[in-house]
Amino acid sequence: MSPYLKPRFYDDALAQGRHRDIVGGRWDETGRAQMALLCDYGLRSHHVLLDIGAGSLRLGCRAVPYLRAGHYWATDASRALMLAGHAAELDDPARLDPAHLIEDADFAYPAVPDTVTHAIAWGVFPHLPDAALAQALAGLARFSALEVFLFTVFLAPDGAVSHRQRDGVVTHADRAPRHLGAARLAELTAGWSVMPDARHLPRGQVAFAARRQSV
Repeated sequence: MSPYLKPRFYDDALAQGRHRDIVGGRWDETGRAQMALLCDYGLRSHHVLLDIGAGSLRLGCRAVPYLRAGHYWATDASRALMLAGHAAELDDPARLDPAHLIEDADFAYPAVPDTVTHAIAWGVFPHLPDAALAQALAGLARFSALEVFLFTVFLAPDGAVSHRQRDGVVTHADRAPRHLGAARLAELTAGWSVMPDARHLPRGQVAFAARRQSV
């Protein structure tokens, strides 16, 4: 079982002051990589960003000062984790209304406005059943202004039960950290145009840019 799904995981880690550790470490390296990816795919200060699985605002602490006030929205299975990041990681907490931090474990994006233009889910899907990717995309379909959804997954040959990634992480087909084969990825992202990004990401994940296919 993924540690994120264990009872009291968030409560216990937050009580120990481990809001950064919860999101997997490599705080600065990964935050910079997230922000660079978004900017390379067109994010500018006037856009509206949805940070899915935002955790303790590893990306948010960079995106909030970059974007216009009110243009950053975040969801996570634990609102307490996002609030811990709001309190500890923002240089100017007043720029981010806590109402923009929304607890959402079902990829329903409640209360997130339709003005979202960019969305990102970094390191989210390796910790969840693979159908979560399709669920996330289904929820994003309502955002008519969405230009691109960036997400990361581990890849493996089709049919591989376990696979050692290039950074040494061993991933699995049936438990976290999970990987996807090309055929399963295509099945989960049906209806979207999905293109891989060539850059080397921490732990060997691969980033994809998803855009809705024209009807």
